Amino acid sequence: MNALVTGAAGFVGSHLCGELLDHGYAVRGVDCFTDYYPRARKCQNVEPLLGRRGFRFTECDLHDVELGELLDDIDVVFHLAGQPGVRPSWGRDFGHYVRQNISVTQRLLEAVKPRPIRKLVYASSSSVYGDAECFPTPESVRPAPVSPYGVTKLAAEHLCELYRVNFGIPTVSLRLFTVYGPRQRPDMAFSRLVEAALRQRTFELYGDGSQTRDFTYVADVVSAMRDAALSDWCGVANIGGGSRTSMKQVIAAVEALCGPVDITVGRTQQGDVRHTAADTRVAATSFGYAPRTSITDGIRAMVAWARDAPPWGNQPSGEQKEQRIGGSPVIASHARSDGS
Repeated sequence: MNALVTGAAGFVGSHLCGELLDHGYAVRGVDCFTDYYPRARKCQNVEPLLGRRGFRFTECDLHDVELGELLDDIDVVFHLAGQPGVRPSWGRDFGHYVRQNISVTQRLLEAVKPRPIRKLVYASSSSVYGDAECFPTPESVRPAPVSPYGVTKLAAEHLCELYRVNFGIPTVSLRLFTVYGPRQRPDMAFSRLVEAALRQRTFELYGDGSQTRDFTYVADVVSAMRDAALSDWCGVANIGGGSRTSMKQVIAAVEALCGPVDITVGRTQQGDVRHTAADTRVAATSFGYAPRTSITDGIRAMVAWARDAPPWGNQPSGEQKEQRIGGSPVIASHARSDGS
């Protein structure tokens, strides 16, 4: 099948592209390299993909580009692009979240509407629940986000459901619970903690460390996305890691692998929830989801990757050529001319 992956140079997006290529997909990856974190980090994410047969990469802003050309011959759309981060979504930056998370999703749904795609998989977030009323949290619980970021993710999710019900677009919205693993965004807690442990730096812990999350390993997430796309099911489903873990437990696991970490305790951040836990029965019955990676194994893999990771600043290399699509530059590498 031919797949379009938006946000392809990001943490989850780059892993998803690799997973799809491993299973014989032709993948068209798209990213606009927002400045939320260093471009060099995203270039490192996408560089290994550029040499793989069947992969094409387009740098463009989905809010402005002509989407029809990007969607030509596409069977499945994986929509991961968006403005991330709970804490920066307050105040004057909220407009970026509306643009990248809501407006872009609506444009993409409009562009997909007349096309016979098999599935559109949208990466939603557990942030839509806010401080949930029960744990583990099923999809039937009323969403009540406590951050502007969560509001925009829920709005985009509602758009997917609206277009599914009114126009028959086969959409799946996956509410991802705190994804971690190699190449995680540098602002996220696991990434900061591992970096502090390996480079003898200080880790700032927000809150007292007893807050818990349903941490989900990235390989389990991308497998869920592919399985959901191949299924006949549409709707909204939680994707979690299978157990709640406190930040104190995570710190202890990293210290067991790397040695003591210098920790400073900061105040709880606005928009952060106290606990999360996913009820994943809908995903299990609908497309066979079951998390396979324990938190211990996942942290071990993340530490191993961080030890060997190249320094930031590398730019994509290898067999590349400049093209253009919809007026935007494309980096193409070993793309098959028949699009299959």
